[in-house]
Amino acid sequence: MLIAQMTDIHIGFEPDARPEELNRTRFRATLDRLLAQPNTPDLLLVTGDITDRGDRNSFTRTAEMLAECPFPVKALVGNHDSREELLRAFPGTATDEHGFIQSAFVQDGLLVVSLDTFEPGRHGGAFCTKRRDWLMTVLEEHSDTPAVIFMHHPPVVSGIAWMDPDPSEQWIANLAAALEGRADQVQAIHCGHLHRQLNARFCGIPVSVTPSVAPLVSMDLRSISSDIPDSRSLITTEPPTYALHRWDGTNIVSHYERVCDWETIAYYSPHLQPMIREMEAEKGTG
Repeated sequence: MLIAQMTDIHIGFEPDARPEELNRTRFRATLDRLLAQPNTPDLLLVTGDITDRGDRNSFTRTAEMLAECPFPVKALVGNHDSREELLRAFPGTATDEHGFIQSAFVQDGLLVVSLDTFEPGRHGGAFCTKRRDWLMTVLEEHSDTPAVIFMHHPPVVSGIAWMDPDPSEQWIANLAAALEGRADQVQAIHCGHLHRQLNARFCGIPVSVTPSVAPLVSMDLRSISSDIPDSRSLITTEPPTYALHRWDGTNIVSHYERVCDWETIAYYSPHLQPMIREMEAEKGTG
């Protein structure tokens, strides 16, 4: 199974710039690349901050573009979004019994879990006891099935202080309680929100952040103070990125591709065939 991931598109950041809005241009380029690249996903997960202001028009425009995908698209909610408008734009979106946008399904022997970490009016994550209990139940019901979790907010501290949670926040404790003893079952947690690639561990489980489609957050690990505007770089125009998460029935491996101009400098032509044969022979697959 191949799961594509895009995150943090932030359509509507410049509402008066349509259709030349920078975020829309970056999204168009990323979507075009995803559709043109040679690996057809089974599913695209858009892991939150689909819009910048949670407005209906931005959700509608984004959903219209995503409708071009010849594979299913599932949307998760981020802190810039609105549950109500997301559900209106993506009417097939599943919710749990409490109305949170989270769901789980099994395909090719992998349990794919999507979590809702949104709380209106809050920049950081949220994961209440109802969501905690839902996740605990899902994992227990599929305790013999390997799992992967997708969510918007990473539950780890990156060192980019203005974007980081306080590690003592209750939502992180609730998530940890749901994942206690599940490191053998949960293969990976994939997030967004940080606008920058990150690899870490949480409760013994690998955590990865896919970089944003919208402009990226600068990699500045110095401390920051709201009392001292020190003119540091906060946001950059580094290229947008999407991810492909490949499940082979045993392991999940993640690939990340930046979307920008490049040239191919080698094609699989007859003069490179001996190299491929040699590599196959070395692995015993020729």
